[in-house]
Amino acid sequence: MAAAYAPVAQAIDWRFEPRIGATATFSDNVNQSATNAENGLSLSVTPGFSLSSHGSRRVQAVAQYSLSAVTRFGGNKGDDLYHNLSAIGKAELVEDFLFIDGSANISQQLISLLGPLADASVNDSNRATVGTYSISPYIVKRLGTFAVAQARYTASGAIFEDNAAADSSANTFTTSLSSGTRFNDLSWSLGYSILKANNRNASTAAYNEDVTLESAYAQAGYALTRQFRVFGTVGRDWNEYLSTTGTSGSSYSVGFGWSPSRRTSLEMSAGERYFGRTFSLAGSHRTRATNWTLRYSENVSDITQQFLEQSGRIFWICNGTLVETTPDLNPPQGQTGCQGPITAGQLANYFSSYGVSLANLIAAGLLNVSAANGIYIIKSMTAGVFWNLGRLDLGLSAQDTRRLYQALADAEDHIQSVSGSASYRLTPLISVNTSLSLTRNNLDSVLTGAAAREDDYLSLSVGLNRRFNKDLNGALTFRHTQRDSNDANANYDENSISATANLRF
Repeated sequence: MAAAYAPVAQAIDWRFEPRIGATATFSDNVNQSATNAENGLSLSVTPGFSLSSHGSRRVQAVAQYSLSAVTRFGGNKGDDLYHNLSAIGKAELVEDFLFIDGSANISQQLISLLGPLADASVNDSNRATVGTYSISPYIVKRLGTFAVAQARYTASGAIFEDNAAADSSANTFTTSLSSGTRFNDLSWSLGYSILKANNRNASTAAYNEDVTLESAYAQAGYALTRQFRVFGTVGRDWNEYLSTTGTSGSSYSVGFGWSPSRRTSLEMSAGERYFGRTFSLAGSHRTRATNWTLRYSENVSDITQQFLEQSGRIFWICNGTLVETTPDLNPPQGQTGCQGPITAGQLANYFSSYGVSLANLIAAGLLNVSAANGIYIIKSMTAGVFWNLGRLDLGLSAQDTRRLYQALADAEDHIQSVSGSASYRLTPLISVNTSLSLTRNNLDSVLTGAAAREDDYLSLSVGLNRRFNKDLNGALTFRHTQRDSNDANANYDENSISATANLRF
């Protein structure tokens, strides 16, 4: 839509790339059952395409769509069609004044952390199709060299299959005034935002809630040196949502940023909001052979906003390194040989064909997110280190994510995981990929409706990837999955082998 109205639309080079994939997966416990393991075979054919814009500064877009036709034999028999869409676009409608951003996403997401974690093509008993959308026009006005003013309106929402969570529609308005080029060492900004969301299940007897999230802040920072700066923020929240504790109050934070070189950066802050003390951390360090990342954040969210934030992320693969450029669709500055832009949905679906490992996904925070209702405080940490040693690539990553549900007296689900990966290139066209991950899921008794639940997962995979030519590649992967739970009826072991072929036209 934005491309149709942009005055330079006729100059855009649209790159269309159709593809088709086929996968066969055999499992010795296709339903991930503790008591009745059954063999099963799933066959899927997935035609799709990617579309991206090139050559225009004022219109940028990337989209990927695929349709998977799945048939299953044994266990959970049945035929299904699954849509997957990941699309992000932005346009400058009036030069240096009026802009618009948009995104849409369709994917199969986890319903519950208590159920099997298998892909929908193998076992869809714990998967639901979820669609999210966002459209956001905004204006930016430069007030000489003194300040930059911005005002943005966003319409967004989510639709959940089979009442996996409450459908949501939200309207958000944000405005800000920040320091202009006149200020060198000193920086400042003022901001205000209000979100009004309507959450409803299709069933009138199910969960219903209206939410208002409103906040204002003032921020100031000062560069003590070219490499070191300090900053502070004060603000206030005026919120309305179901909660057993307060929903409003004042806030503050103080922090520092340190960038000794283009390859190293660290930013840290600490403060307090109405729900308690808060911390944030973001750090990265790159050498010729390694890439280190560390992130920690705390925020107020719900499942719709969590899905929207994840689906709106943009990545590039630069010399074997995964680099995030959200919200910019341009290649990262100072990097060469980059492949992208790649949406989070593309990365999750085709990570192995991009040379990305499970450890990469964990470090980027792109693992499964289970559906949920209500507002929660989400506290999330991801960390990763990756080595490139010629033909050998190694990765190690960790994740720790807690969601504290405000309407349930801070009842929480807690995911902890660590993963290691190794990839060895036997030849320029053949590589061996292995990964080992350990995950622990904890849920309070309030969330399970019974005793508190603790599940430990072990997942081991070994695969052989072969690129037959620049457009055709295939893979053969063995995977072992094991779940040990404090609920004996939830334990299971599964072995599976998958053969995959992908062809680009």
